[in-house]
Amino acid sequence: MKLFIRAHDLGVTGEKEIVQKLCGLGLDGVQLVAYKVLPDARYVQGGVSVSSARKVAETFVSAGKSIPLIGAYFNPVHPDKEKVETGVAVFRDYLRLAHDFGCDTVGSETGSVNGDPWIYHPGNHTQEAFDRVVNIFAGLCDYAKDYKVYVGMEGAIGHVCYDVGRLASAVDKIGRDNIRIIFDLYNYLDVSNIDKRYEILAQGLQTFGDRICVFHMKDCVVDKDGSLVQCGVGKGIFDYARILSEIKKVCPDANLVFEETVGEDIPDAVAYIRQRL
Repeated sequence: MKLFIRAHDLGVTGEKEIVQKLCGLGLDGVQLVAYKVLPDARYVQGGVSVSSARKVAETFVSAGKSIPLIGAYFNPVHPDKEKVETGVAVFRDYLRLAHDFGCDTVGSETGSVNGDPWIYHPGNHTQEAFDRVVNIFAGLCDYAKDYKVYVGMEGAIGHVCYDVGRLASAVDKIGRDNIRIIFDLYNYLDVSNIDKRYEILAQGLQTFGDRICVFHMKDCVVDKDGSLVQCGVGKGIFDYARILSEIKKVCPDANLVFEETVGEDIPDAVAYIRQRL
């Protein structure tokens, strides 16, 4: 298993600075959202160049680091169609440039009819929203095939693919071999099911198996009002010895990505996970 982190959680910008941080922390690489950490990248169609992508790849490879996932997250069911069109165009850019970055998977969540922010909306549970997600991701998979790369899908409780079963149904309906899963256990949880977190993990592993390309690692505590509050990995209620043991059984070479663990919590989280691998 290898340990990664979202590049924009490191608190630095530029590929050299990112790699320097990774080396200091003993991490293997990053999940890259280019327009958040590369000074010359923008969130528009054509907002990143081939030369920039190759420069990133060269810097990472020379340091023995890698990029298992490019994040090109967008809301495929946003009520503003222009935002959807921009999201698809940017996603396609990263599919085309993935290998230039030294990566083979580009991913997104399935979004919310709410628009911004991406939170629960009753429309997320409709057939219409489900079909829109399926159609958009099927098209992205077809485009990705030309470049021999994968499309990653991530579910979340407040989104169209709000649980493991709904995401599995979408994957089946899409019916493409180059679809992969970004599995984030925390994303599927709220106060109503937090006590079933290990059952949900087991369901996800059984359902998706080796389709899982990345596991997002988060942690949380339960606040006095019953709400879930995120914290650094190892400082909450998630038993990562148990979680990692279960992941190893299905995905022994898993890519583990710290997400929303930041600042001084990062070295503590790295040490905590290393001790349990």
